[in-house]
Amino acid sequence: MLLSEQNFQTNEQKLTTRDYAILATNLCKSVGEAPNRIDILTNLQLQVALGESVAIVGSSGSGKSTLLGLLAGLDNPTSGNVTVQGAAFSDLDEDARAAVRGKHMGFVFQSFQLLPTMTALENVMLPMRLSNQNNASQKNAQAIAEETLAKVGLSTRLNHYPKQLSGGEQQRVAIARAFAPQPAILFADEPTGNLDLATGERIIDLLFSLNQAAGKTLILVTHDVKLAQRCQRTLTLNNGQLSETLTS
Repeated sequence: MLLSEQNFQTNEQKLTTRDYAILATNLCKSVGEAPNRIDILTNLQLQVALGESVAIVGSSGSGKSTLLGLLAGLDNPTSGNVTVQGAAFSDLDEDARAAVRGKHMGFVFQSFQLLPTMTALENVMLPMRLSNQNNASQKNAQAIAEETLAKVGLSTRLNHYPKQLSGGEQQRVAIARAFAPQPAILFADEPTGNLDLATGERIIDLLFSLNQAAGKTLILVTHDVKLAQRCQRTLTLNNGQLSETLTS
């Protein structure tokens, strides 16, 4: 549920912060100094329940990716707070936020952000090896990575480097890398933006299979109306505020 500031405080008494995957309170983000300051987000309130799927839509330049970065702790708000699974995320230092991201979050970036010196398989294995999630030895990490790459249709590209892959293939590697460690929260920025229609449909199915079957929380930014409609809620960002449309 998206709440006004007044309703937010009332409802927060009924539910503890641990009932939410993400809780944003009075979130503000500005750039520059007065009189040239630009307010991107203004006293934004947001709740995302555990296991929920939420799409954030809006025009280009509305601040969607900025909001996603704040929720994921990749950037600091000008003011306000972000709570992640009961922890005051925005109060942590960068090292502590990085530890939370590595353990609980997966990311699909619009620009892929694959390591060019690693193969597709090595890119997908990397977050599991760094976090040692699920006691992932190199052998286990490799098996999980191979299985996840097969799910996104890249079983024949395991040993290819990013420069040897098409843009759509690189996006699928990025998606597999996010899925493989089984994060509690998955953030996706235009996850199907560089994929052809058939592959995009498969990726959409994979996104929601993960969210529904495993009880994961999915927060995505998209211009794809069809993808947004698959989420339980669609939030539109405009003039620094969110408005909500319930989806079936």
